[in-house]
Amino acid sequence: MTVRPAPRVLAVATAALLTLGGAAACSDGGGGSDPGRVDVVAAFYPLQFLAERIGGDAVTVTNLVKPGAEPHDLELNPRQVGQVSDAGLVVYLAGFQPAVDEAVEQNAGGRAFDVAGVQPLRDAAEGGHQHEGESGHEEESGGKDPHVWLDPTRLATIGDRLAERLGKADPDHAADYTARAKTLHAELARLDADLAQGLKTCQRREIVTSHTAFGYLAARYQLEQVGITGLSPEAEPSPQRLAEVATEAREHDATTIFFETLVSPKVAETVAREVGAKTAVLDPIEGPPAEGDYLSAMRTNLQTLRTALDCS
Repeated sequence: MTVRPAPRVLAVATAALLTLGGAAACSDGGGGSDPGRVDVVAAFYPLQFLAERIGGDAVTVTNLVKPGAEPHDLELNPRQVGQVSDAGLVVYLAGFQPAVDEAVEQNAGGRAFDVAGVQPLRDAAEGGHQHEGESGHEEESGGKDPHVWLDPTRLATIGDRLAERLGKADPDHAADYTARAKTLHAELARLDADLAQGLKTCQRREIVTSHTAFGYLAARYQLEQVGITGLSPEAEPSPQRLAEVATEAREHDATTIFFETLVSPKVAETVAREVGAKTAVLDPIEGPPAEGDYLSAMRTNLQTLRTALDCS
């Protein structure tokens, strides 16, 4: 996907939005600014999941990305800029969504929590296969892979830090945030253990994916990611790249080519036809799953991988 430049926020428009006050902070999902709660703006779904689980009934969470939309390409309308301006806390990942980065820089001040700063992000070229001509968000993210939430242990650490930040914004509920973060941390630890056990003994360890969103998951569970394209899910691979991936898929006896929920499966289907494989969804969980939440989506990914990799 080609990231379009983030829209510039005009000073006049910003001033007008600030005048509107709390009315601009209403989320698309219903509900508005509640004086008894902290208004939290989450830049995309995994951060919404964390904020809701850790914040509980002490927060009102707004996700800037509508369900079914790709978060990479998010452009903010004036109302959303107002939500960022009025939020008690903005949770985002610097480098992932340029429009959000700009809105945070211009309007959020010290009320922003950048989850990319909790732990060093992986280099985009680290692990898996990188090839000449691949492009996408490598440039925008400074050569870093933003998909940190696909390692549950890293997400747990981010949750712990988010609880601390919420506690500073809302000291009266600091103990509650810490307790909920501890509960979630334990759930994520169980998920991590299940993934490690479920992927421990497999006939194959290579996953052929439509784009390289799964570096954290692959690194954590000793898998090897073969991406048809780079970090950009809508980048068009060259015929040469398609041929290279088909060759690698045959070499590794791959039976499944993975595509994801929010983009077209055509590229994965092309490679699958070439090598006589089938296709399956491996969800990068950039948007909310159709059913359940982050935890259930990751367990669905586990079952999908176990089937594709012939794990015992």
